[in-house]
Amino acid sequence: MKAGTESVTARSAAVGILNAVLGEGLMLSQVALPEGLAGPDRARAERLAVQVLRQLDRIDRVLRPLLRKAPPLAVLNILRLAVYERAEGAAAHGVVNEAVTLARRGKRTTHLSGLVNAVLRALPETVDLAALPAPQMPRWIRQPLVHAYGREAVAAIEAMQAQVPPLDITPKAGATALPEGEGLPSGSIRLATPGQITLAPGYASGDWWVQDVAAAMAVRLMRVQAGERVLDVCAAPGGKTLQLADAGAEVTALDISAPRMARVEENLARTGLRARLVVADALHWEPEAGFDAILLDAPCSATGTLRRHPDLQHVKDGSEVAGLVALQAALLDRALGWLRPGGRLVYCTCSLLPAEGEEQLAAVLQRHPGLRVVPPALPWLPPEWVTAQGGVRLRPDYWGGMDGFFIATLAAQG
Repeated sequence: MKAGTESVTARSAAVGILNAVLGEGLMLSQVALPEGLAGPDRARAERLAVQVLRQLDRIDRVLRPLLRKAPPLAVLNILRLAVYERAEGAAAHGVVNEAVTLARRGKRTTHLSGLVNAVLRALPETVDLAALPAPQMPRWIRQPLVHAYGREAVAAIEAMQAQVPPLDITPKAGATALPEGEGLPSGSIRLATPGQITLAPGYASGDWWVQDVAAAMAVRLMRVQAGERVLDVCAAPGGKTLQLADAGAEVTALDISAPRMARVEENLARTGLRARLVVADALHWEPEAGFDAILLDAPCSATGTLRRHPDLQHVKDGSEVAGLVALQAALLDRALGWLRPGGRLVYCTCSLLPAEGEEQLAAVLQRHPGLRVVPPALPWLPPEWVTAQGGVRLRPDYWGGMDGFFIATLAAQG
């Protein structure tokens, strides 16, 4: 995405992001923002784009009666952004004027600036997106979830995914400098007003780190003891590595990505925690000795993170799931071979799809008859979250919003 000769604004950058995601099939993390965009404007552009993607179906419901036919994508995205800003409470005249200006700037959109003006002036005085049905997930995600959890549960998940997600943090043991927030039953803290994270109390001193409450549960279910030799497979960006180190374990963090592992190193330095970092492919790496416990947060479809990453459902089509399931199985088989006798492995994925959770657990138990599932034994864990197999199924509609996760603890024969 390249800036033109005109000054770059948060709105123009937001439209550029939408064009890249919806037109080029790029994930938000792959979209480069224009140079010269100030920090606050960069943050605003990203927030606007994410919110439009999150509310896309609702926005299009508002626009559909006002359009005889769908305009080119670049024009449609200008209109979508304007509708969202109106719903957010921005002044109508400013939104319309900026949208028309954006349309006039582009060679492919300037001839449709009149259309942009007419459509936006025809919007109702009040645009209430929340009054419209929540956007539905694409069929490749929704269908297996309806089959597994029922339509009512899926509707609850979709309603939660349409909301701005809360921000959770994991406090370090004994931390005293913490931002204001709600203590959740599992020990995570949900921030009341996140603001700029790096300026929040306790961030610079390393008293906590950002981590969704669901992601933090994997380590809590592991019940790590001080002095245990523990491996964190697919460790980056490192939240679980920090938890393991904070519990007093002797931690080895393994990940294939050097840039992502650099973030783990930064977080360890900030929090004053220690772990051995290894950049290698887990399918080829060999440890020097076995481990008491292994955490495998396997690569997955990330369908449990749609509320925070709404671009995913607009970019992916499910064609990669079969390959991910095969990779998860290969990583499971390999990691199980690194356990000491009597050791345990926690398998988790941030996926809502049973193929990457419940079905993966059933398959590994068939391949390894000596394995058993260790039922979760945490007093704060609602029993209805525990599956018939003894795994834990977390959904976005739980506890006022969390990532979708599947977690299971496997014990090897002693």
